[in-house]
Amino acid sequence: MIKQFPPIILASKSPRRQELLKLMGFDFQVVLKEVDESYPPGLSPSEIAVYISEKKAKAFDLLIENEIVITADTIVSLDGRILGKPENEDHAFEILSALSGKRHDVITGVSLLKDHKVSSFYELTEVFFKEISAEQIHYYINTCQPMDKAGAYGIQEWIGLVAVERINGSYSNVVGLPTHRLYTELCKLSE
Repeated sequence: MIKQFPPIILASKSPRRQELLKLMGFDFQVVLKEVDESYPPGLSPSEIAVYISEKKAKAFDLLIENEIVITADTIVSLDGRILGKPENEDHAFEILSALSGKRHDVITGVSLLKDHKVSSFYELTEVFFKEISAEQIHYYINTCQPMDKAGAYGIQEWIGLVAVERINGSYSNVVGLPTHRLYTELCKLSE
């Protein structure tokens, strides 16, 4: 029998995170809070991902007892440099050109809020891109929607199918939510 969980709130407008939770079989509602995603200088990429996910969780001050809020923040890091969401098509091209032929890290910080206590973790996946041409990058930008994605790409889209040579770690983490680890942590929280 599948474990029963308390009511779940997903604090994310990401359609990919929502789809992953649905695929996991969870009933949940989406509740959004506006949160400043700035962070203090000097943090590592994994510390930034957790810091922002915790900020998002702490925005929920009024909860029904036993509800669980899931917040997350995904960061793409190339040689220690954070590659955020692109500001425009030129910026998307610049980001994808930088990723071409290189390995980068995708880090998702996840926070779970229950009974006014926040528990957090992060998952890191190494992604290896083959060399991609300017023409391929332009094709991707023009046919997909890289503007709302950290690192300007979605691994589940065309570019992931043709440019990602391999990954070390969780595939679902690159999509936006490390589902295996999330399930483990939710089980612990629901004991």
